[in-house]
Amino acid sequence: MSAPGAPGARTPPLRLVLADDERLVRTALRAILGAEPDMTVVGEAATGAEAVSVIRETRPDVALMDVRMPEVDGIRATEQLLGGMGEDAPRIVVVTTFENDSYVYDALRAGASGFLLKRAAADELVRAVRLVAHSDSLLFPSAVRALAARYAPERGGEALRARLTEREAEVLRLMARGLTNAEIATRMEVGAATTKTHVASVLSKLGARDRTQAVIAAYEQGFVRPG
Repeated sequence: MSAPGAPGARTPPLRLVLADDERLVRTALRAILGAEPDMTVVGEAATGAEAVSVIRETRPDVALMDVRMPEVDGIRATEQLLGGMGEDAPRIVVVTTFENDSYVYDALRAGASGFLLKRAAADELVRAVRLVAHSDSLLFPSAVRALAARYAPERGGEALRARLTEREAEVLRLMARGLTNAEIATRMEVGAATTKTHVASVLSKLGARDRTQAVIAAYEQGFVRPG
């Protein structure tokens, strides 16, 4: 077998856990995602408590988690996983019926990397999992902006602005609009490596695990205004 990074080396498939109290939903998700050559489903759970246990045992790359489940909901499960697993915790995508649900915004605040509607088309589901796994862009930026407009507190943003350089502040604004690193580099007329450095610096200064959490922090602290 080729060593990682060696010529001809194959990237291991993304490891996924599916958590939803409806068996039909889990079956549909497994059928769609398990058919992708770069994805494999390593576990399922019917409750939030079971999800925490399965995820700790299997250590997936991404967990798709229903926001409303018995025993422990998706928000509490996300908090427990991020608090207990730290950097080893998976990227969590909250699966929901309603995109303007306060539960969804609370899940993003708790550390989820994005959300997905249960009625999403198969190709949208696959794209969302890949995007969140690689954390190169914000998932559904317009929907996140709408949630922030409804649920984020009114603040001035001066404290966060003072911690960022002018370049970093611009990068954060572009991240909130959903631009990828490549798109940010083009917009700012800088190299890819420079953009990557700016993004990493923004995440570090905000104490954010990924760009979704950085953008949520920007909305929460009033640095980026929804609308």
